[in-house]
Amino acid sequence: MQDLVIQPTKSSPEVVFIAADGRLSLRGESYPEHAVKFYEPVLQWISSYLATESAPLQLTMDIVYFNSSSSKILMNLFDMLEDAAADGKDVHVVWRYHEENEIAEECGEEFKEETQFLRFELQSYGDKG
Repeated sequence: MQDLVIQPTKSSPEVVFIAADGRLSLRGESYPEHAVKFYEPVLQWISSYLATESAPLQLTMDIVYFNSSSSKILMNLFDMLEDAAADGKDVHVVWRYHEENEIAEECGEEFKEETQFLRFELQSYGDKG
């Protein structure tokens, strides 16, 4: 399976999915003009990974800001991961947020509350990362 790397822009996050170690990361801000189009390859990649790989999958999210369109897609992404976890896949989500970004923390808590089988961890960090 090929890796997926999408460089960040002013309105879209960096995407780095490395198939060999099952580590995925989304970092930055997410308010692309066409969120569905932006996230389509990301969701396809995850779907393919879950269908073909048996290794654990870890998704690290460090999204500073996202709009409502991105929020809906992120919920779809978490639903996909939740279904995989319910089927016995080892899936772990790490939601990182700056300790002063209360909105990011609250959003992470809300996403976490929507999951039952998925290991969903909230991690705060300070200015030193």
